[in-house]
Amino acid sequence: MKKLTPHNPLNLIVLDMAGTTVADGGLVEQAFSAAAERLGVRPGSADHAEKLDYVRATMGESKISVFRHLFGDEDRAQQANTAFEEAYGELVDAGRIAPIPGAREAIERLMSEGRTVVLSTGFARTTQDAILAALGWQDLVALTLCPADAGGRGRPYPDMVLAAFLRTGAVDGVRQTVVAGDTSYDMLSGVRSGAGLVAGVLTGAHDKDQLARHGATHVLGSVAELPDLIARAEA
Repeated sequence: MKKLTPHNPLNLIVLDMAGTTVADGGLVEQAFSAAAERLGVRPGSADHAEKLDYVRATMGESKISVFRHLFGDEDRAQQANTAFEEAYGELVDAGRIAPIPGAREAIERLMSEGRTVVLSTGFARTTQDAILAALGWQDLVALTLCPADAGGRGRPYPDMVLAAFLRTGAVDGVRQTVVAGDTSYDMLSGVRSGAGLVAGVLTGAHDKDQLARHGATHVLGSVAELPDLIARAEA
């Protein structure tokens, strides 16, 4: 990685939510099962198992894109997506999520150092807002992004990272951006955006090998370690 200097600091930090800054205890799979059942996919069936495997493999991707792949036509995909968002929202409202330990403190430290932090997700805006409200994070950062905020394409495309770059004006070039997430799709979006540091975390969907194979420049135990990593990268 190119040596960072005080003249090109890593001042834009784009963080994933579920699995990276937010612990949701497998709620994506639970909400998917509820949505799939509503569309006639029987729990325990081979069809259900095959679709669930795809959901696991594509963690981090825009959920509507996942449902388009799984259910084919747009009407069924939209039905599945709506059912998923409703089910996930109900689980969030029931108190089934919590911050990753040290996540809020890491975000606050990064901001205290003059860096801009953006939270991004593959969920729809309604679900993202429900998560932020449940955690009391509505005003934690200046900008939160979902796929619809970046033209509709979620990860593994770089669009949300580039939207953060364009909207915040926090840095002079994309190499001064940090992307952190728990999935291979997070890593791909970071690499494709040209981010200078792409950090995988082991608190979510994918393991160290998967994260490294898809472009992680670093793999951390959790996002709580990110501020120290950034400080070392700039030293």
